[in-house]
Amino acid sequence: MSAAPHPSQMSVSLSELPPHRLSVAPMMDWTDRHCRVFHRTLTRRTLLYTEMVTTGALLHGDRERHLGFSPVEHPLALQLGGNDPAALAECARMAEAWGYDEVNLNCGCPSDRVSSGAFGACLMGTPDVVARAVEAMRKATALPVTVKHRIGIDDLDSYDHLTRFVRTVEAAGCQTFIVHARKAWLSGLSPKENREIPPLRYDVVRQLKADFAHLTIVLNGGVLDLAQAGEALAWADGVMIGRAAYQTPFILAGADAAVFGEAGSGVTRREAIEAYLPYVAAQLGARQPLNRMMKHTLGLFAGHPGARHWKRTISEQGHHEGAGLEVVRAALDGVPAEVLDARPEPAAAVPV
Repeated sequence: MSAAPHPSQMSVSLSELPPHRLSVAPMMDWTDRHCRVFHRTLTRRTLLYTEMVTTGALLHGDRERHLGFSPVEHPLALQLGGNDPAALAECARMAEAWGYDEVNLNCGCPSDRVSSGAFGACLMGTPDVVARAVEAMRKATALPVTVKHRIGIDDLDSYDHLTRFVRTVEAAGCQTFIVHARKAWLSGLSPKENREIPPLRYDVVRQLKADFAHLTIVLNGGVLDLAQAGEALAWADGVMIGRAAYQTPFILAGADAAVFGEAGSGVTRREAIEAYLPYVAAQLGARQPLNRMMKHTLGLFAGHPGARHWKRTISEQGHHEGAGLEVVRAALDGVPAEVLDARPEPAAAVPV
């Protein structure tokens, strides 16, 4: 495997590389602010997303709970769920006021709750509604407004429908489309099944990029590691990693070198945990339970000696009232030093 090029060998400066080259998908109940701070100990350049937040939750709920984040999380995008242009515009203003780097509209989630509210994946059936929402959001904020969607829904799964959706939303000013390379069945399949049963169609997304070369097209769905991300980056503008970034988060440790061309070999697992602990300690002081922060680290040692000890110690002891950093230290004690201190294996550098 070739090493990542030194910055001086890059054809463009690192500052010009868009964060969309690699991102971590917004995932409900997973990518909360604790998860994002932990992911940031592994990669500085990868774009992170919030969980989807509905317009109703922001307009009528606890804004600090839904919008608060730590400065280390940048670059960070807020994903919104909704269909009302005025409400989405107001939430886009909030995103800018709170310091986010991007606001994203969810047109891909197939859950019953989302569909009953006439947003998420069902919006692919009404591209004019999406266009009006995007136009209102763009007028309300200077932030980039992006859309995440499927390649189709139910019987609206032709390539013509997909291109009509993209063309309509592009006309409203959207320049970045994050495409989950599966269709969604809005009835008959659960959200979990919709992530697994409809086949991946990378060929459709690749054709979309060929037909809309002037747009930023980001591939999402089924990408398990940086090697697969690199293959997709040969033709896509960016890659979004979902569950793999959560279940095997150490894959992110090699991203800054392989994907963004930064010199260095990436952090070790020990360094990532040590970098996370000051944040954990501060949250414990704010009466956040330990297991709420540490659950995001359970996959850090997946496939390596000590993984079972780490998961068992964190899971069994971390939920007790008053559990603190001593639980983390006990969990670390059961992981071999050669695992804790191993650097990420070099991945082939992705040409810029």
